[in-house]
Amino acid sequence: MGAPSLRSLLRLQAAQYGIFANSTMTTALLTPHEFRQACGHFATGVTVITAERSPGRVHGMTANSFTSVSLEPLLVLVCIAESAQMLRILNQRRRFGVNVLKAGQQAISTFFAQADQPEDAETALGVRFRWTKSGIPLLEDTLVQMTCNVVSTYVAGDHTIFIGELESIEVFPGDPLIFLGGKYYDFKPPR
Repeated sequence: MGAPSLRSLLRLQAAQYGIFANSTMTTALLTPHEFRQACGHFATGVTVITAERSPGRVHGMTANSFTSVSLEPLLVLVCIAESAQMLRILNQRRRFGVNVLKAGQQAISTFFAQADQPEDAETALGVRFRWTKSGIPLLEDTLVQMTCNVVSTYVAGDHTIFIGELESIEVFPGDPLIFLGGKYYDFKPPR
């Protein structure tokens, strides 16, 4: 008899901690597709996480798994897939920028969602960076720019959660880019 599957191990762990004890849901196994589809109904802003990949060179990664964590101290988190290039970079550099995209920046989000980021395509999009005194690259012309130093990491499933303590924040005028149901939307709040 072979080793138990990951799903059956997860069900055993869930049962052990009483997760299903008070649930009225069926215990049918869920698929990653169903989970992704459900999460797609949660509207998020769009960020590009930036870090120095080599001296003077920037790697960016589009992320909507970003949130505030604490006001005292000022902490945020970002979730990075174990397969992402950014994982190695953040584990080495231990600092990163968070760039909240604004309406009209879908092409920038799409570009940084790719593993391969050719310099000529970056130039054609008009992507520009500025560097902080502490050596963190930030995307120019965004809605918000934050710089963070990694204070904790936690492996959770197929991602690593990076907790960053804020070093700086700048907020600029504009409206946010929103991601919902696999599509981008320019959000215009009522004024």
